[in-house]
Order: sequence, then structure tokens, then C-alpha cells
Amino acid sequence: MVKKDKAFLIIDNIVLILVALFCILPFVLLFSSSFSNEQAILHEGYSLLPRHFDLTAYKYVLNGSNGIIRAYGYSAAVTLIGTVLSLVITTLYAYPVSRKDLRGRSVFSFLLFFSILFNGGLIPTYMMWTGTFHIKNTFAAYIVPTLLMNGFYVIMARNFFAQNIPSAILESAKMDGAGEFKILWSIVVPMSKPILATLTLFISLNYWNDWQNGLYYVTKDNMYTIQVLLNRMLLDTLYMQQGLAKNMAGSIGASMPTSTLKMAIAVLGALPVMIIFPFVSKYLTGGIVVGAVKG
Repeated sequence: MVKKDKAFLIIDNIVLILVALFCILPFVLLFSSSFSNEQAILHEGYSLLPRHFDLTAYKYVLNGSNGIIRAYGYSAAVTLIGTVLSLVITTLYAYPVSRKDLRGRSVFSFLLFFSILFNGGLIPTYMMWTGTFHIKNTFAAYIVPTLLMNGFYVIMARNFFAQNIPSAILESAKMDGAGEFKILWSIVVPMSKPILATLTLFISLNYWNDWQNGLYYVTKDNMYTIQVLLNRMLLDTLYMQQGLAKNMAGSIGASMPTSTLKMAIAVLGALPVMIIFPFVSKYLTGGIVVGAVKG
């Protein structure tokens, strides 16, 4: 048995190491390529080590946009405010639906599942937000459409509340005279830190990485988030390169970074998330296990 256990541990460690490498190596390749020379990438291919170390891609991003710091600040503000609002709305929807004594519970559950399976489509959605709610070129354009509440997150929170908040505690609080908001804030929320931390991470990642709302609803340069700004820069670069290559025989167009620029943009967009993630990963694991497996 001892030899079998040792063999199992060895195999298990080898598998985990391979899985870790499969997760880490793409990021290493991403960073390496962003610091490589464009021509070296085109002729020699990608490598785990930089080919002919070059900062042209980063210089192009930093020099090509004077508003990159502002865009980072806008992204941070959108992520912070959007995450807080989304978390509050998700909790306020998930907690009542988790209670079996809620009148009309089946109706609210049906509406929740219906919103996950069906949507109105891009054009009707755009017309509604811009024509009825007039959110175009406003701060709300980044926060409200498609991101303010996600049905899947509501289900995760509902399952956690239903499985991990004892009904006896809620009944005792009611007998002591506590109202529903008092119970939610003083009992449910403190007991739900794992799932709330998990949802906070998921929601914040969605807001930080979102570029579609900016593409659809924002046209002012001074309102671009970092993702929208970098996406616009990449599209402009590709357009300029194609135009220059066509009109000037490729002399200037070929010298503009594209492959390395894509990597640099990916690094600049993902770097803040990669820095924060290790500090919240333990909450992510606990929240997913308790909220999803038990649900």
C-alpha cells in the first residue's frame, strides 16, 4: 500500500506540474513576444525567450496615446463602481429567491432562467439603451448593458444561500424582531464571504476586460477605458499598415509593429488583473467549491 501511495503521489505531482506548465507557458510566451523584434517574430516565429529584445511595441503604445493613464483610471472607476452595484443587485435578487417562503418565487426563478436562455438581440438592445435610456457617451454605458446583473451569478449565490444559511438562524433572528434587511446585512452577508468574494472576482474581471460596451455606446476619446483604447489603437495600426503597404510598396507599413503590438496590448490589459489575482485566488477556490458543488 505504501508503494502504491508513493506511486500515486508521484504520478499526481507529474500531472499537476504539466497542468501548471500548460497554464503558465502561454503567459511566458505572451510576455516574451511583446519584448521581441517584429521582424524576428515574422521570420523566426515565437519563442519562450525574447528574440532580439525590442521595446518598439511598448513605445508605440505609450507614444501613440496620450490618454493611456486616463484610460486606466476610467477602467478602474468602471470596475470598482460596476462591481459594487452588480454585487448588491445580485445579492438582493439571489437571497429572496433562495427563501422557500417567498411568494411568487417560481415566477422570479422563471424570469431569471429566461434571461439566461434568451435575449433581444444586438440591434433591439442598442436601440433600447440609446433611444429610451439615452446612455450613449455616459458613464452608465460601461456599467449597465449586459454586465449589471448576470443570471449565472445569481444562481451561484442562490445555491450558496439555500445550502449554507441554516433556516433555524433566520427564524431565530425573526423571533428576536430583526427585519429582512437586518437579517441580510447582519447574518447572511457575513456568512457568505466565500461566494461574495468569488462573485466579486468574476464581476470585476468582466468589467475590466469589457470592450464591447465601449465599442457600441461610447464615441468620445476622453471616455475610453483601457480595453477600448487598446482595441482602437490595434485597429488603427492594422488599417494604417494596410494603407501604407498598398500605397508605398510596404516600405513604411512593413516596419510598423503588429504581431508584437498585439502581445504588448494583451500584457498592458491583463497586467493589473495578474497582479491582483494571487491575493484573491483562495477565496475563488472556496467560493466555487462551496457555492457550486453543494448547489
